[in-house]
Amino acid sequence: MRVIYNEELKAVADDLERMANGVCTAIHGAGRALMDGDMDAAKSVIDGDSAIDALEKQILDQCVKLLAQQSPVATDLRVVVATLRLASTIERMGDLAQHIAQTAHRAYPASALPDDTKTRHIFESMREFLDVTADRLPEMLSDRDTTLAQQVIADDNKLDELHQESFALVLDDAWKGTKQQLIDVVLTARFMERLGDHAVSTARQVVYIVSGFDPSKEPRDFDED
Repeated sequence: MRVIYNEELKAVADDLERMANGVCTAIHGAGRALMDGDMDAAKSVIDGDSAIDALEKQILDQCVKLLAQQSPVATDLRVVVATLRLASTIERMGDLAQHIAQTAHRAYPASALPDDTKTRHIFESMREFLDVTADRLPEMLSDRDTTLAQQVIADDNKLDELHQESFALVLDDAWKGTKQQLIDVVLTARFMERLGDHAVSTARQVVYIVSGFDPSKEPRDFDED
């Protein structure tokens, strides 16, 4: 019975890793769509979101089955409960990447962002930050790497600061963008900031799986049971 349970738990973990890889790809694609006007990338992100949604549903069904049939305890229970949360969080990250891609796609052949140096710099910085964060997700989940999780948690302030800088763009008297670009700048910056928040939530769940501790935004050392 234990062998079957371990196999089922591994299948859930594999699906979650596939989900994380899919979202990693979506975040990179959304960045290319927004900053480079890559409409092939935009379409791939938009069309690919259904596969991420399907994986979430499959993971949730698997976790409910494990809870009902196997009655896991201790660390195993933490893994199942955290996986339920992780699946929902990662699915939301896919939705946010899709929103960014849709924004870029709707604006094409124009850009959703005004073509000025300051705006491009802020959003390129946010894109680079999220590309790094996206690459960390699959490794953090597959290895249950709390050191990497702590780094994701600690680094989020950088994205928050960039988000705040985006507000200054549209409030500045020198703003030259269109009304639609104003809306797109505000919403897209929010989507990107929320991607960072969800990455932090993912990191917290990794720490919870390993240690049983639900960390705050401030990093600390975590020990395994």
